[in-house]
Amino acid sequence: MLLGEIVMVALEALRANKLRSLLTMLGIIIGVGAVITMIALGSGAQKSVQDRIQALGPTLLSVYPGQSFMRGVASGNRVSLTMDDDTALANNARYVSAVVPELSNNLQVQKGDQNINVNVVGTTPNYVTVHNYSITAGRMFTAGDDAARRRVAVIGSAVPTLLNSNRDAMIGQQLLIRGITFEIVGALSEKGSQGSFFNPDEQILIPLQTARYRVIGTDRLRSITVQANDLESMNLAMIEIERVLRRQHKIRPGQDDDFQIRNQTDILATLQQTTDTFKYLLAGIAAVSLLVGGIGIMNIMLVSVTERTREIGVRKALGATRFNIMFQFLVEALVLCLLGGLIGVVLGSGGAIVLSRIAHWNTLISPLAILLAFVFSAAVGLFFGIWPARRAASLDPIIALRYE
Repeated sequence: MLLGEIVMVALEALRANKLRSLLTMLGIIIGVGAVITMIALGSGAQKSVQDRIQALGPTLLSVYPGQSFMRGVASGNRVSLTMDDDTALANNARYVSAVVPELSNNLQVQKGDQNINVNVVGTTPNYVTVHNYSITAGRMFTAGDDAARRRVAVIGSAVPTLLNSNRDAMIGQQLLIRGITFEIVGALSEKGSQGSFFNPDEQILIPLQTARYRVIGTDRLRSITVQANDLESMNLAMIEIERVLRRQHKIRPGQDDDFQIRNQTDILATLQQTTDTFKYLLAGIAAVSLLVGGIGIMNIMLVSVTERTREIGVRKALGATRFNIMFQFLVEALVLCLLGGLIGVVLGSGGAIVLSRIAHWNTLISPLAILLAFVFSAAVGLFFGIWPARRAASLDPIIALRYE
């Protein structure tokens, strides 16, 4: 028999049992659809984590005050980071491209009859570039504003909403920080809460020297943000920061550090690992449903072989070879799996899009996942179709013709 004729006979057999073919494909449809949707959810969550890392700044290191130790016992007093530490890092630390001191406190902010409590950060003009912000309205205060201790402020993107005001309209207006009048000169771009309790959009930036001498009245820094030259030099930069601060704080060899250095990417590493675990878990569950669908196809194909025993005997008596019979049943199994896989890809992609728009979940449909799901469905058809096909091909034509 010609291969084209074998394929036509196989397709005709499937067409003659439309409902049974559809029910047989259902397992593959659900499996492939579930794989596509679950991988889209996992990939979307992973991309969200990567975007958060990028928003935070992938080459940023944060230095925080730690505890002092006396004879191996931690003291109850926190060790302060000061402007001297910031200067020492800026002048002596290698593999570092920028050092940003941050002097902050939660303070009362008033504009008109609106009163809020937000984080007020005294810092330098390079805070915006180092932390991956942009100025969406107005301008950033300058080094001249800082040196002159001018009372100017740059507001976070959420501050206008908290004050029931319009962002653009607030530029040039005044607000009170701890009872001191400040002029609003700019507004920051939106950053988002990054999955933490602190929302960087709910903050106000003022010049460091203004905060130090006019508002907060101390040189004790909340943190120092250090930008490494590149991702490859992150570890070297951390070693350099530790070396400079240990010398600055006169810490002897063998004593513990009285400061903490945190890598921004480490903050979200646990979240990314958890996301990966759930992605593989969900994809594994979906793959099990593909396996179940394959077993269903094998079961139906075995039933089909039994039902069509006389037909197989007639075809063999007319000259059909073992290959012809085996190829026909393999084509039937492959068509069921590939058609089911195609429908599953459409439903899975549609499900991911619906979840993204209705539930506002982050989803990312991967072409590779679609290809793998489709290939896997074809492999399921081949694997579970071989046994029924071989059984049909091995039937003795005389016994098959006598089958009732």
